[in-house]
Amino acid sequence: MLYLSAFVIGAIIGSFLNVCIYRLPAGESVVYPPSHCPGCGVRIRSRDNIPLLSYVLLRGRCRSCGAAISVRYPAVEALSGALLVLLLYRLGLSPKLGVYGAFVAALIVVSFIDLDHQIIPDVISLPGIVVGLVASVLGQGPPLLDSLLGALVGGGMLYAVAVGYHAFTGREGMGGGDIKLLAMIGAFLGWRGVLLSLIIGSFTGAVVGASLILARRTDSRVPIPFGPFLALGAVCALAFGDRLITWYLQMAFGL
Repeated sequence: MLYLSAFVIGAIIGSFLNVCIYRLPAGESVVYPPSHCPGCGVRIRSRDNIPLLSYVLLRGRCRSCGAAISVRYPAVEALSGALLVLLLYRLGLSPKLGVYGAFVAALIVVSFIDLDHQIIPDVISLPGIVVGLVASVLGQGPPLLDSLLGALVGGGMLYAVAVGYHAFTGREGMGGGDIKLLAMIGAFLGWRGVLLSLIIGSFTGAVVGASLILARRTDSRVPIPFGPFLALGAVCALAFGDRLITWYLQMAFGL
């Protein structure tokens, strides 16, 4: 029942995250006006705004105009619920669950915004850096020095990569949003966690990018958002970081 409750709460949070994903890039308030159909503009009734269930009952369409509702909405709700269950399993009922629940929620929002618009809003990443550092001060994150090093290492490494890539190719290969996002990840996870996030994100990004290039028969100039891969790396580092590092050391050095 505890995990089921966590999933339900996570799905409800995911419903709000859908609002943020849709409205933040447009510069709209995430509070007002209430949720409405983007097609006909009719306000969504409470009974039609139940996470996951309403999508099934409405068969993926608006009750008023019949316009199709993107499957992304229930997908974000299900993802939010599943990740909150994972965090509960790893962290238990503790203040850290709230801190890292907010962190993962921010990662979900920036991932989907980056997929749609290839931007990562500063309104999430910059306050996120501060929140990560404050959580460390309050004892709900890594030690403060570790958090500071994580933010500096994360942002600094991507900044160096961006400068080097631009100097070598004459093209921008890494956006400022990615740099700030990795700094936020470092503030929450510390320098070890941010390095692991970057390794996992770079590897998965390279695999997916190469696959897309081959499938579409395009060249490497095709822009591929990096934010979702950094977010994936951060979730893996948060949930399985210690195990992954132990496995690597045993495999590489027999430690």
